[in-house]
Amino acid sequence: MNHPHPNLGIPGPLKSGALRLTPLGGLGEIGRNMMVYEINGELLIVDCGVLFPKESQPGIDLILPDFSHIQDRLNDVVGILLTHGHEDHIGAVPYLLRQRGDIPIFGAPLTLALIAAKLKEHRITGDLREVNAGHQVKIGEYQVEFVQVNHSIPDSLAVAIRTKAGMVLQTGDFKMDQLPLDDKITDLVKFGKLGEEGVDLFLVDSTNADIPGFTPSEREIAPVIERVIKSTKRRVIVASFASHVHRIQQVIDAAHSQGRMVSFVGRSMVRNMKIAQELGYLKIPKNILFDSDDLDKAGDDVVLICTGSQGEPLAVLSRIAFGEHAIRVGAGDTILLASSLIPGNEFPVFNLINELTRMGAKVVHKGNAMVHVSGHAAAGELLYCYQIVKPKHVLPVHGEWRHLKANAELAIRTGVPRENAITIENGIVIDLKDGFADVAGAVPVGYVYVDGQTVGEITESSLKDRRILGEEGFISVIVVIDSQSGKIVAGPDIHARGFTEDHALFDEVKGKIEKALARAVKDGINGTHQLQQVARRTIGSWVGEEHRRKPMIVPVVIEV
Repeated sequence: MNHPHPNLGIPGPLKSGALRLTPLGGLGEIGRNMMVYEINGELLIVDCGVLFPKESQPGIDLILPDFSHIQDRLNDVVGILLTHGHEDHIGAVPYLLRQRGDIPIFGAPLTLALIAAKLKEHRITGDLREVNAGHQVKIGEYQVEFVQVNHSIPDSLAVAIRTKAGMVLQTGDFKMDQLPLDDKITDLVKFGKLGEEGVDLFLVDSTNADIPGFTPSEREIAPVIERVIKSTKRRVIVASFASHVHRIQQVIDAAHSQGRMVSFVGRSMVRNMKIAQELGYLKIPKNILFDSDDLDKAGDDVVLICTGSQGEPLAVLSRIAFGEHAIRVGAGDTILLASSLIPGNEFPVFNLINELTRMGAKVVHKGNAMVHVSGHAAAGELLYCYQIVKPKHVLPVHGEWRHLKANAELAIRTGVPRENAITIENGIVIDLKDGFADVAGAVPVGYVYVDGQTVGEITESSLKDRRILGEEGFISVIVVIDSQSGKIVAGPDIHARGFTEDHALFDEVKGKIEKALARAVKDGINGTHQLQQVARRTIGSWVGEEHRRKPMIVPVVIEV
């Protein structure tokens, strides 16, 4: 992986009283956020999330941060701070706790409730410690203060980390909605006080740094959602993240105002909304909910709230779109995608929209109606933050490269020296000492894939094989050779999958394989492995030249 410091080596020993920051995920990508802090031999982790796979990663369920850098130092971890309950910030916690289950986890009530449910699925208890905005906690060498921020999920927090090396302020995911549904705005007053105290390093959410202006308020979409529900003749199916409590609250309110019943569909949606309701974050009118199993009895005047707004293949909406779910859609139904596209998800979402439209449903999404506002600060909001905090150094986080660079440029425009706006990627280490930050080196950071019950056993080579099998097909060639004479006794037999159904197509290449093997034997090549390579090269060259394809080729040479 390329980065702006190609000659960096492994960082040297950390100086006494210095603070080291090592990002193990979340830079150059939107997902698997994990920042590791170290001072005087103690490690503190902020967030531990997952990244969802792309089309080029077939069969993969989740992608984890690379824990290998701290594998042999887990006993030095004094705590995990969780900024909020989204999967890209908490999803990898169970996988880390499998290796050491008693690491203290600090988070707000909803965040801890969501992580507790997740840990239960993994049969892990966890040491959960509740904090709220305004709380200060001493965790080993770290003095941590939690600051209220507004995001697309309640109980979102920024963290101010005070150490002997200086103060770091990490925003988590945030925006500056001045009229949020829960009336909990980002605490800019506290940001200003921290700025007056002196923020040496400011880690800032970069997701919307390249979008000018300000993010609209969540309240602005309520009338649009209500109009969509009101104008729909049959059922309304709303797809949303299973943790977007505020959005789902607005859908419930709109459904109730139109006299419609509501049902949650999908395991994670049912679980999370039950948690949110029990904790008082979600207000559900009496007698409005029904079980999705009773859909046939409920009629058409209903609103179904499900997962799948990003086109995830196993989510409810994808299964509906491709006829793999009990729910069937057609003319008169409306599908509402209450989200924006995460980079990399464009194709599966557009494919989803096409399939649902083909079935006769009307699909409403951010592209044709204001049914979603982002949970991340746009450029105008970030500029305000920089002017209020006035940090000495800035480290953009949570974004692809274009977002990180855009965020760094915003900081520079507000007066942060260019050399102090540090744009890095996963694995590049930053040391902070006496209030000054600099690049100290780099550690290897790769992708850790979760495939069913296996973790980290799938490699890039395995994924390449899967892509080839899926895109280019498979060809096997079997040849039986007399071990004494070297002559072909049987074959070549060629079998193909995902390439062509016409077996006569291979008649031409069979002769080429026979000649190539005979020539190889004549030249003294007689090992089965070497002969298999000859067969592979022969058929591979033919397929490439004649058909412009690169299928997986498995040659088998048997000696008798």
